[in-house]
Amino acid sequence: MASTKRKRKPHIPADLTSAAGRNRAHSELIWSDHGFLRTRFSNLHEIFQGVWRSNQPSPSQIRAHVDDRGIRTIINLRGESTKGYYLLEKEACSAANVTLIDFQVFSRDTPTSAAVLGAEDLFRNIEYPVLMHCKSGADRAGLMATLYSIFVQGHSVSTSIEQLSLKYLHVKQGKTGMLDAFFQAAIDAGADSPDQFRHWVRTDYDRIQVKANFLKKQGRTLELDRLLGRE
Repeated sequence: MASTKRKRKPHIPADLTSAAGRNRAHSELIWSDHGFLRTRFSNLHEIFQGVWRSNQPSPSQIRAHVDDRGIRTIINLRGESTKGYYLLEKEACSAANVTLIDFQVFSRDTPTSAAVLGAEDLFRNIEYPVLMHCKSGADRAGLMATLYSIFVQGHSVSTSIEQLSLKYLHVKQGKTGMLDAFFQAAIDAGADSPDQFRHWVRTDYDRIQVKANFLKKQGRTLELDRLLGRE
């Protein structure tokens, strides 16, 4: 029997050179991407000197980051997009002479070895001060903040995992807990120091097995994902 599931139409990016297109992009930022929830709360934290994390910044917030904090690089952890929030961010970064780097990671999956090791390389080759953000500033930003703490600050995994906590609105229940499971797997394997962790990721880390173990353990508690509705 043929599937009745409809294919999603490709999103056509707004034209920022026209008034109508710019209005549409702002509408996508504020309403479709829930930007109205971020107008007064940016989940902004300076986790180390010159290293900031937050939720999705608006163009005005990007200008404030540059003026108030001297931000030179923004790492977008959501990946490149045709949506208004990204188009406006890209434009604002260009206008402020800020380097925008699209480094996509995921909140509901165990990270790949390539992404983990790529983060270390990224951190060592960017201009600081830096702001890294996802949509909520809780999960993907927490993953990268943890990796920064390990690879650049030289802290243990067990200390660095504090970047994934309720303080930053990270919830361990639900599929976002896969990020915690990843780091806990390293600790359980005796890979708590930066060098041990790096070696474990390169040689012993089994992403699929860590994910399977997590899903089996969590069971029905993953229903929380549907209620939270986060990316």
